[in-house]
Amino acid sequence: MDSKMDNSIQIQINELHQKMDILLEYVNKQRLNSEVIEDLIADVSIIGKDVYDSTVEELENREVEIHPAQLTELGISFLRNIQNFNVMIGTFESMMDLSKEIAPIANEMIIDFQKKLAEFEAKGYFIFLEKVFKILDKTISSIDPKSLDEFAENMPAFIALFGRIKWPAVVQMGEKLATNLEQLDFKNPPQYSLLKVAREMNSPEMKRNMGLLISLSKGLGKA
Repeated sequence: MDSKMDNSIQIQINELHQKMDILLEYVNKQRLNSEVIEDLIADVSIIGKDVYDSTVEELENREVEIHPAQLTELGISFLRNIQNFNVMIGTFESMMDLSKEIAPIANEMIIDFQKKLAEFEAKGYFIFLEKVFKILDKTISSIDPKSLDEFAENMPAFIALFGRIKWPAVVQMGEKLATNLEQLDFKNPPQYSLLKVAREMNSPEMKRNMGLLISLSKGLGKA
């Protein structure tokens, strides 16, 4: 009976020792954590003091004076506009999301634009524009500024004149002239005697052309 009681007491003592060891280990860990925190606080305090001293020295060197009331007002303004800052951040996030969605479309548009530029270059558009610019440059450099002023003054009259011209008739006449010039042999032109000339003058075509020339000459000769 005594032996069983002794064993029971020994077991309880062992359990108590285990609990005490656990408690001591926990207390030791808390002590170590407290020391780490104290060291961290001390280090941060030193760094903060150094930063503060450096900032104060730099402000004094730059002759910048900060009043506590201004800092207080700044803090109040910041707290008052927290909602605005949240809205601004939300807007920025929305813009970033939108840019992610637009980026593939913009990339595709850039690729299409580059293809179109390559197509224009293959067709010779850029060479044509370069030559046109050279012609314009030579034309502008060869024209007197006074002549340009006179041309600008007479521009309304020129526009009105072009508006009165019957362009279909002019184009038709130009096409007939170009066709006849292509068919005409300047090296071996047909030879006409006076009798043949008189006979040709009596043809309906020559009569019509002579009528046009005479009517034009009479109109130009009028005052």
